[in-house]
Amino acid sequence: MAVNEKDIFVSVPSYSTKNFDIRFIKPDDCEALLKVYSDKMAQPIFNSDNCHGDDFCYETIDRMNSAMKFWFESYEKRYFVRYAIVDRQTNTAIGTVELFTRFADDHFNNCIIMRADLLSRYERKEYIRELALIFIEHAKEYYEGQIIATKAISSARERIGALLSLGFRKSDYSLIGFDGTEYKEYYEYYL
Repeated sequence: MAVNEKDIFVSVPSYSTKNFDIRFIKPDDCEALLKVYSDKMAQPIFNSDNCHGDDFCYETIDRMNSAMKFWFESYEKRYFVRYAIVDRQTNTAIGTVELFTRFADDHFNNCIIMRADLLSRYERKEYIRELALIFIEHAKEYYEGQIIATKAISSARERIGALLSLGFRKSDYSLIGFDGTEYKEYYEYYL
C-alpha cells in the first residue's frame, strides 16, 4: 500500500549507486536474469518463503519469461515491485530486489519485506550493503511499515555481515506462511 501521496504502483522510481542502477524490471532483462536464477551458487540464498512452491531456480528462457510475466502481473495487481539491479559497468541485470508491505497475523504484519536475488559473484558484503542502503533510505517514501525484514540463511555470511553493518538485527520471530509454515532466519531493520 502506498503512502505519502506517492504511489509506487503508478510510477516506480529508479536509483543509482556507485556500482548499480536500480530500476523496474523490463522484458529485455529476461536473458540476463536467467543467468541469475540458474546460478547454482546463488540459488540456495534466494528467498522463496511463502511463494506457493516457487523456488526461483529457473533453467530455461521460457521459465524465466513465465516468472517475469508473473512479476509484471503482480505489479499490476499492486502486490509487489520487482526491481532489476543493473551493473553500471556492463549495463546488465545481475539480480533483482522485490519489495512489498506484508499484512499478516504474525510479527511481520505491516512490515516491508525485501527479497534480494543476486548473481553469486555479487553476493559480497560491499555490494549487498550498497543495495540495502538505497532501499533503507527510500522505503518509507512508498511503503507502510516500521520494519524492513529480509532473509539471510546462516551460510550467507557476506549477506549477514552487510545487514549487521547497516543496523539490522536477527529476528527472534518466524514469518508464518499462508499455510502455517514457519520461516526463520530473518533480519530486521527498524525505520
